[in-house]
Amino acid sequence: MDDLTQELHTTHWRKSTLSGDDASNCVEIANLSNNHRAIRDSKNPTGPTLTLTPHQWTAFIATIKNGDCD
Repeated sequence: MDDLTQELHTTHWRKSTLSGDDASNCVEIANLSNNHRAIRDSKNPTGPTLTLTPHQWTAFIATIKNGDCD
């Protein structure tokens, strides 16, 4: 198992506090040791994970805030 895979299995994942009790339909994120961010689907925690660099994370959040993903 490579270092990133190991970290993804042991890192602390979190959901938005706005998720409420329906935590099965959420996106989870994790801060990784190299300042990267990881994103996964809470319904499938062992499924695919998207890993973003700090620059990609900033662009991703800006895109969401601009409403470009609606």
